Amino acid sequence: METNKAYIKYIASLLLFGLNGIVASYIALSSYEIVFTRTLIGSLLLVLIFIASRQKIHLTDSRTHAVYLLISGIAMGASWMFLYEAYRQVGVSIATLAYYCGPVIVMILSPILFREKITWAKAFGFFIVLIGMFCVNTQALSEGKTTWGILCGGMSAVMYAFMVICNKKAKSITGLENSMWQLIISCVTATIFLGMKQGLTINIEASSMIPILILGIVNTGIGCYFYFSSIGDLPVQTVAICGYLEPLSAVLFSVFLLHETMDVVQLLGAVLIFGGAVFGEFFCRSGLTPEEL
Repeated sequence: METNKAYIKYIASLLLFGLNGIVASYIALSSYEIVFTRTLIGSLLLVLIFIASRQKIHLTDSRTHAVYLLISGIAMGASWMFLYEAYRQVGVSIATLAYYCGPVIVMILSPILFREKITWAKAFGFFIVLIGMFCVNTQALSEGKTTWGILCGGMSAVMYAFMVICNKKAKSITGLENSMWQLIISCVTATIFLGMKQGLTINIEASSMIPILILGIVNTGIGCYFYFSSIGDLPVQTVAICGYLEPLSAVLFSVFLLHETMDVVQLLGAVLIFGGAVFGEFFCRSGLTPEEL
């Protein structure tokens, strides 16, 4: 029963995250202003939930783990700022495809950082993803998309990798507390950047209020709570494979709701990115060889 609840919460969180770009498209703010408001509202919600659930704080149990979580939170804030800028520059679908090269970066670095062996599946999957990214980005540039937007998408993936790696090393801080501190640190990061960029004054149009509240409360606060409270109860392989439901749903949402178009080359690139990542994860986690399937 608990596993079924975890599955439902995990899938729900992925679909909520997949809608982030759609909701953000209705907010008339800059990328760093969106991240600031999103993390502020989301972190306040998680703080209230944490206090209401009367959970114990483990942040001070290990100074090393606290430092890793600090770096992870900073990386998450930076990753989101790059991602939302990429949304505006190159569209939700292409930005999402670039962002989700982050898990592949983690997969490639895992032998060095977590002493996991490099398998032929990892290497082949990474190669396929690179081809897919080449297809997507080359076509995007030929259509007049900005180099800056594509660079932002790539940097969001790099920051994503930092976030996941450092978060994984913060072993004593898990679940709701982990997501709460992540969002608080991300909010502080966005606040500092916003203050340096323009000061802490934000002009919010009336039409942007509802999308901001949805993004902060539902997509961020509830989404992060569902995500971090469920992944600990699910098999690692399930988390890895099902995790690609988020970018897949984001691309589909952008096509059907924002009417973004993808030509044949970009669709091929998307298939290669998803296929390569899932292929590498599946063979790596399952330990199966092609002959055994």
